[in-house]
Amino acid sequence: MTDPRGPSSTGPNSAMIDWDLAVRVGSRLAGDGPVVSRSEAADVVAELRAGAEQSTPLVREFTGLVAEARTAPVLVVDRKGWIQANADGFATIIAPIVEKLQDKKGPPSALTEAIGSRVTGVELGLMLGFLGNKVLGQFDPFYAGAGAAGRLLLVAPNIVHVERELDVHERDFRLWVCLHEETHRVQFTAVPWMTDHLHGLMGQIVDAVETDPGVVLSDGLSRIGEILSGKSSGSLMDLFSTPEQKRVIDQVTGVMSLLEGHADVVMDGVGPEVIPSVEHIRARFTERRKGIGSLDKLLRRLLGLDQKMAQYRDGAVYVRAVIDAVGMDGFNAVFAEPANLPTKSEIHAPDAWLKRVHG
Repeated sequence: MTDPRGPSSTGPNSAMIDWDLAVRVGSRLAGDGPVVSRSEAADVVAELRAGAEQSTPLVREFTGLVAEARTAPVLVVDRKGWIQANADGFATIIAPIVEKLQDKKGPPSALTEAIGSRVTGVELGLMLGFLGNKVLGQFDPFYAGAGAAGRLLLVAPNIVHVERELDVHERDFRLWVCLHEETHRVQFTAVPWMTDHLHGLMGQIVDAVETDPGVVLSDGLSRIGEILSGKSSGSLMDLFSTPEQKRVIDQVTGVMSLLEGHADVVMDGVGPEVIPSVEHIRARFTERRKGIGSLDKLLRRLLGLDQKMAQYRDGAVYVRAVIDAVGMDGFNAVFAEPANLPTKSEIHAPDAWLKRVHG
């Protein structure tokens, strides 16, 4: 159940991570997804592509943000396709970290490289495998293939799995997902500086990476027990974050809360016009976001998914509060320049952002 124009089947190589192994492990853990016939799969792919196309003018009319059509490709992929795309993305993002470590420690021996790259490949594969059967869609703003301004990935098996699990109207649910993901495409293509801004923040995080493994381990291992025991609400990302990284991560959290909350508000705002069962879908989906089972909840906490869910919730509250106060045009001031983006604290205090930006 995949688009023929999906991600490539070969990922980039690194001396420190066996990317091909990561993709194999992740794909095996994620599985193939629900069983569908060949004709059903073709129908799902066609309907998701049509839903993305239909969403473009709907998002533009609701938000007032204008993004040129077809500036970023829409790819309907299977679970392996999503895992491959994210392995490619991770390889690009962490390349500066790998270079930094190698500059400080020198090239590893052949044995160390062989063993270490497979261990990290398996670890990354396990993470991608867990996420690979949960993610419904994703906009990748850093993809620049063939001059594209990012790409939109819709994970067909997961969408089919969830719509069956929730027992919701298939067409309505697929369009609902497309509205959310298309909003992200519009956010990045209508606001051209957004990608560079996030890329710059990523660069600051990389610059602050602690390259002494002893320091990383002693600091990280002292706190991992707190997360596992529930004493800390942090994630694996928090274990290895320096104070400087935490400052930048707070900035990233503010931006992502804005973008995710905005997409949720759009999908629910546009929904009643074109999706008759939108209220039923929202109620069932919100319940699903809470996770199921203690192991699932633990993995969500370790991978930062609990924080992700908070971004949807807190960001939507912020967006609605600002729109209620100054209207959609006033809200769109957040996209005027990087200085107008809300901070993490302002996400929880919309009045502070309104006072700072609108006086």
